[in-house]
Amino acid sequence: MLAALLLLAILTIASIGYSVWQARRISARFPNLGDLVDVGGFRMNCVQVSAPGSPDLPPIVFIHGAGGNLLDQMHAFRPALEGRAELLFVDRPGHGYSERGGSFNGWPDGQAEAIARLMERRGIDRAIVVGHSFGAAIAASFALHHPERTAGVVLLAPATHPWPGGIDWYFTLAKLPCLGWLFAHTVATPLGLRRIDSATRSIFSPNERPLDYIGKTAPHLVLRPATFLNNAIDVANLHAYVTRVSPRYAEIAAPTVIITGDSDAIVLADIHARGLARDIVGSELLWIANLGHKPDYVVTEVVVAAIEKLAGKPCDLQEAARRAGARLAVKDASMPEKSYTPVSPSEPI
Repeated sequence: MLAALLLLAILTIASIGYSVWQARRISARFPNLGDLVDVGGFRMNCVQVSAPGSPDLPPIVFIHGAGGNLLDQMHAFRPALEGRAELLFVDRPGHGYSERGGSFNGWPDGQAEAIARLMERRGIDRAIVVGHSFGAAIAASFALHHPERTAGVVLLAPATHPWPGGIDWYFTLAKLPCLGWLFAHTVATPLGLRRIDSATRSIFSPNERPLDYIGKTAPHLVLRPATFLNNAIDVANLHAYVTRVSPRYAEIAAPTVIITGDSDAIVLADIHARGLARDIVGSELLWIANLGHKPDYVVTEVVVAAIEKLAGKPCDLQEAARRAGARLAVKDASMPEKSYTPVSPSEPI
């Protein structure tokens, strides 16, 4: 019995050491490209891209989803929008290279407050806020609690309403005291490293993941134990949060566009996207055929058109959505059948 306990202790210590070593390797492979800004008690990481001359769009703030970091949205949108607007790409508290701050930052309204303070520190009074998936819950919270800073909202494949079922087991386990810490520091990193390729392909399904996506967006960063725990807490808290807050979405007065796909295997678009369209008066829902969970990459041009419309430019968004769906239908018809399985639609990303 003593020998078995000793062996277990040795294996546990070795696993912790391996996870710490891998976390350092991940940070070295994907070093911070942003600036750490004190927002009152902790620092948030961001990349701010100025717009010299006369930009034709207002400032835009981008909020990434669960398991992500600012590189995800920056890789999607910087090439399309640089020079047209001041752009602020944000690592949410406890993600990427942002510090976590207090426990309040485990909830969307806490993260929205932190982003509002970051905007103030970076000299941005009002902005169009773009949130993807889990980030859409934060963008909605931002519009709800900081209307004076919200010029408009674009919600991409949103996770914003109570959904049936639960969340993946590892999020629930990671939130448990002691056991969660142990899981994050022993199993999560090696298991996650084996699943990076298949998991990122599944998030894009049925659309193709860009060939350079992993190298450019550093999804490995969430596999560092502390970041993994922060992400798990965020996801585990989301259902209770949206249950409490979604009845207040009717108070959102900012112009809002919701973009979702009819083939999203990650979140239930009928619940979240249609729920937002129902709750936010005057919002516009773009329901795009043949689109999965990544409109930021797959129909970037539609998202840019939505931003343009919120900025007052004439845009027929429904026609843009129709054209995008037709394009995807043709593209998917020419693609070989995929061999990976999409993840559960109860998992917010």
